[in-house]
Amino acid sequence: MTEEIERSTARVRFAGISPRAYEHPADRGALALLRAVPGIGPVLQAVAGAFTERGERLVYLASSIRVGPKQYPNLDRIRLDTAATLDIDPVPEVFVQRNPVPNASTLGIDKPFIVITTGLIELLDTEGLRFAIGHEMGHVLSGHALYQTILQRLMQLQYSLGWMPAGYWAIRAVIAALFEWYRKTELSCDRAGLLCVQDPAAALRVHVAMAGGMDGSQIDTAEFLKQAKEYEQVEDIRDSVLKLVKTWPLTHPLAVVRAAELQKWAASEEYRAILTGEYARREDDRPTSSFTDDIKSAAKSYKDTMSTSEDPLMKVFNEFGEVLAGTAGKVWSKFGNSPNN
Repeated sequence: MTEEIERSTARVRFAGISPRAYEHPADRGALALLRAVPGIGPVLQAVAGAFTERGERLVYLASSIRVGPKQYPNLDRIRLDTAATLDIDPVPEVFVQRNPVPNASTLGIDKPFIVITTGLIELLDTEGLRFAIGHEMGHVLSGHALYQTILQRLMQLQYSLGWMPAGYWAIRAVIAALFEWYRKTELSCDRAGLLCVQDPAAALRVHVAMAGGMDGSQIDTAEFLKQAKEYEQVEDIRDSVLKLVKTWPLTHPLAVVRAAELQKWAASEEYRAILTGEYARREDDRPTSSFTDDIKSAAKSYKDTMSTSEDPLMKVFNEFGEVLAGTAGKVWSKFGNSPNN
């Protein structure tokens, strides 16, 4: 207990930190594009307005364990500490759900709350749980819970619309857009989790465990990260297509990809600067985010990734993107500053 208190006091806290300090540019760009999907506004408003979050919360209140000083006190300390690290107030509730599948999620529209499974608690050590709960706190701070809740509701709603083809496919289109955005939020919130645990090795152990590493003594983390490189270095374009087919319906990026992406950020100047107090603050955030800035930032992120990728399909996309970006730039310079725009 004394060792845990010492670690807690040694960790840096980020007063007034803005989610933009840790958000992956692809996350912000995907959200901007999500909001631009034709017809998505009315669908999201209708789904959000048709329910209240009270229903979801009441279900977990009646079927799960609410974390507090007398129930899972260690988790409660982590809950309070990670919220303090990211300067989140009020502190979200955490519920423990009986489920052998390791998982965690954040739900709610007006008052987000976090749900973690017993499978996750059994799988991770204390620092791993700090990373996982910090990850979910990142979802809270970034305001992801609204869209995550809507996605969950749409997944349930699509089955009731199966008899109506037009309604079904409209819902499917919105779900596909939400999935693409959701995968990008995981990259952002892994960064938030790292800011809470402030130990890249602990974060890597979580990704190893989620990939199947039950006994850390039998896993070489360097070898694990080589898998990400091997996954990236496919030589046959057919493998590239297979990767797209296998990943588009997933809510989370693949474990080795997430691990490599986070370890890259952990070694960056950006991460080190945040630890020394150089980070974007909420008080400086603009009232509304710029669609154009977010798209440009996301485009640069994708371009940087594609230009260094050894995946043959990504190289094709990069060459096509160069042409497309050049054409778009010429169109914008001609029409973008029009008084009618």
